[in-house]
Amino acid sequence: MSSYSIGQAARLLGVSSETVRRWADSGRLRMVREGPGNRAIDRVSLAAFAKERAQGMHPLPEGAVATSVRNAFPGIVTRVTLDDVAAQVEVQSGPHRIVSLVTRESVEELGIEVGVTVTARVKSTNVHIDTP
Repeated sequence: MSSYSIGQAARLLGVSSETVRRWADSGRLRMVREGPGNRAIDRVSLAAFAKERAQGMHPLPEGAVATSVRNAFPGIVTRVTLDDVAAQVEVQSGPHRIVSLVTRESVEELGIEVGVTVTARVKSTNVHIDTP
């Protein structure tokens, strides 16, 4: 798919079709022509616009975590096993030992290592780990 209809772009961005048309007419979104006169939104332009628009859209209070995961287990990292792509993180939260498989990149970006305080967040079968 090289482009999105105005309606598709509006649904992806969570706005009305008229808003997408205004953004396109003002040059904020790149329009393309598909077929005889059908206007559409360029997919690369839409992806960049969506990413840019999302930054800072819903600022969180200091110390808050952007998540819908409600089961939180604050604890200390007791072991980290790194692979080329993945990492296994063990967290001791009171009497609970939680083991999570996450990406190596996430471990490095969050500075997760033995002795660091984290919060393991459990939702269904997934575990989300964040730092305080």
